[in-house]
Amino acid sequence: MEQSKIAQQQELNTLLNQYRHEYYNLNAPTVSDEVYDRLFDKLRELEQATGVQMANSPTQTVGWPAVSKLEKTIHIVPLLSLDKTKSSAELVSFMGSQLIMLMLKLDGLTVKLTYEGGVLVEAATRGDGNEGEIITHNVRGITGIPTQIPYKSRLVVTGEAFIRPSDFEALKAALLDSTGKPYKNGRNLAAGSVRLLDAADCRARRVTFMPFNVLEGFPGKERKSDKLYYLPSLGFDLCKFMVANRPLKQEEIDDGIQRLKKFAEDNDIPIDGIVMTYNDIAYSKTCGRTGHHYKDGLAFKFEDDLFETRLQQIEWTPSRTGEIAPVAVFDPVEIDGCTVSRASLHNLSFIEGLELMPGNRVLVSKRNMIIPHVEENLDRGGFCMEQAIPNQCPCCGQPTRIHENNDTKTLFCDNPACETRRLRKFVHFVSQKAMDIEGLSEATLERLIGRGWIHSPMDIYQLNEHQADIVQMEGFGEKSWQRLWEAIQRSRETTFERYLIAMDIPMIGNTASRTLARQFHSSLEEFEEAVYSQYDFKQLPDFGETLHQNIYQWFQEEQNWDIWLGLRELVHIVPPAVPETAAVKDNPFVGKIVVVTGKVEPYTREEINAKIESLGAHAGSSVSSKTHYLVCGENAGSKLEKARSLGVTVLTPAQFFEMAGV
Repeated sequence: MEQSKIAQQQELNTLLNQYRHEYYNLNAPTVSDEVYDRLFDKLRELEQATGVQMANSPTQTVGWPAVSKLEKTIHIVPLLSLDKTKSSAELVSFMGSQLIMLMLKLDGLTVKLTYEGGVLVEAATRGDGNEGEIITHNVRGITGIPTQIPYKSRLVVTGEAFIRPSDFEALKAALLDSTGKPYKNGRNLAAGSVRLLDAADCRARRVTFMPFNVLEGFPGKERKSDKLYYLPSLGFDLCKFMVANRPLKQEEIDDGIQRLKKFAEDNDIPIDGIVMTYNDIAYSKTCGRTGHHYKDGLAFKFEDDLFETRLQQIEWTPSRTGEIAPVAVFDPVEIDGCTVSRASLHNLSFIEGLELMPGNRVLVSKRNMIIPHVEENLDRGGFCMEQAIPNQCPCCGQPTRIHENNDTKTLFCDNPACETRRLRKFVHFVSQKAMDIEGLSEATLERLIGRGWIHSPMDIYQLNEHQADIVQMEGFGEKSWQRLWEAIQRSRETTFERYLIAMDIPMIGNTASRTLARQFHSSLEEFEEAVYSQYDFKQLPDFGETLHQNIYQWFQEEQNWDIWLGLRELVHIVPPAVPETAAVKDNPFVGKIVVVTGKVEPYTREEINAKIESLGAHAGSSVSSKTHYLVCGENAGSKLEKARSLGVTVLTPAQFFEMAGV
């Protein structure tokens, strides 16, 4: 009965606000004053009976408040986001044996509401997760927020403030953002609206609020869904969700996603995905969090939107390996609030597959909402390889060649003296993952190479011979030089892994260098001896025929040997840190091969691999039959499907950290 009264109350709120709009704004009332007054009195009776008063109720909105500025507030419980995926298979892995909820991922601005003694005392934006802005004055202009509720204990609710797609279409032509341009989407308009200083302006934007979580309140409830079910009796319209009473199969999850998506479409609700979260509150708390997101949920994002534009040209830039990388330059398009005009074209096979030629109409996206990508060519049929690629290196002018490996075609410049190739090699040598020489930027290296002071990596360690000239360079001085020279000196103390990466042996990166360091005890001499004695590198984890051959082919070049031996005399290899016994004790990963795919926040790939190594495991780079575990982070790639086909155990980051005890 109580719920029925609240439903009547909400209907009257909507109806009376429409009548007020007709009377005050349109000067075209559709009902008499007597009818309006009778309905107004009925609404007031219902509010007294239910103990609920909505923020936009005609009984509460005499005048519209305004503030001079938005004050800050600290979130005691941080309002973090969730890790993301586009794979429903990853949702299955994340779920494991736990019971879950599937919920609409509303596309707006997260807002937190705090109630004390049955009265709304604060409304605040999410902000950066730790600190938000107080928008309490604007709740009168937002549909779906009760200012008074019958629940008298402390209640903290989070939800989304959004603008319905139909309302955005009606509003977008007349409204401009802070830069004077039309709003690009409803999300941006909602975010700007709830942060307005005048509640009357906010009301005109037609913002709606729906709760999706209860942070505080209803003690004794053990499931998130049980707490949410209580909110409609307080006047809230819940964000649509589904509760599982058993672990689901992938097809059941896919079906749930489609049903929720259709519900959003039918009810004019803006969403950009579906959220899966553990329903058990106690278990959720054990999952922990990163600095960016909570680990008890996963956001399933829909496929990227496609935008039509026109390909202007293909730019070609030589890399340090000699491969000439193609980049598409197209007419700028707005994608997810950002202007995009460039995207990698990867290789010749990609260009040939799409039959790309300048002037073609193409479809572009931002994959995983981050990386611009050319998806399709709408003007196929006029492709000509000879016209699409340069027959001379754009840097040195030497002839190019097409290299084909495993059905993938790439364009190469074979000139070892190509200035761009040489520059890129030095950039790699001084990079953070290699010798880590801070202060030698690409621009600085280009100037030093151009003046003839750097011909080989060893010359970097003799730059003091040119100190007098360097300090006279524009942008340099004694202090700049001193900082640079100190960085060069610090790099003399390095690790086996950094030294090996600096050599730029193809496919020798962080993972492979760690494997070699472990096998040869971080000894350059032992590694050299292995090369001399024709060691079979294929026996090492993740080392196949190609990597085996790359090592031997690199050392067959006399110039490479000169660099290897010359630098060895200039640097000192620091012994590796010995992992703490406690770190490798009593965890299931000792001696196992663990591969990571996707982003595992807050770690970089190097950091998470180092964490794996500290557990006494081997951090692999590719999935094979030897792989024991695959850890799937945000934006997992093809490794997930390969792992499933091979029967490799797949873990979410939360599951990995729980098993590792970290």
